[in-house]
Amino acid sequence: MINRIIAICLLIAMTGSSLSRFFVYAGFEMNQKYIASALCENRNRPEMHCNGKCYLMKKLKQAEEKEKRQEENNFKKGLHEIVSVHETFSFDPISSLLEKKKHRDICFDLPNRSFEILHPPPASFPLS
Repeated sequence: MINRIIAICLLIAMTGSSLSRFFVYAGFEMNQKYIASALCENRNRPEMHCNGKCYLMKKLKQAEEKEKRQEENNFKKGLHEIVSVHETFSFDPISSLLEKKKHRDICFDLPNRSFEILHPPPASFPLS
């Protein structure tokens, strides 16, 4: 149940950022009369038949710039995470083995084996 709620919230958040233009258009359509009468730059020139479209274009441009900035920030953040992970990850087998050896909860030892060089048995038949 909780997984579904989290998935729905993430889906809404992801689509919300990509649908910013839709929200600008919807807000314009809902408030077009108010925008045309109060916020439009050309409200004093009715012969232009702007009806608030200048305000709409300005808001669309702002939304597009905001989206670009957000993408750049996300890209920079992703690069920063990659670089920071790369800097923190270093493989030093000797120090890692020593650290493992220091921990008492890990009981791993190599089996006792002789690493002497094996010699073949002497020849039992004469070489002619």
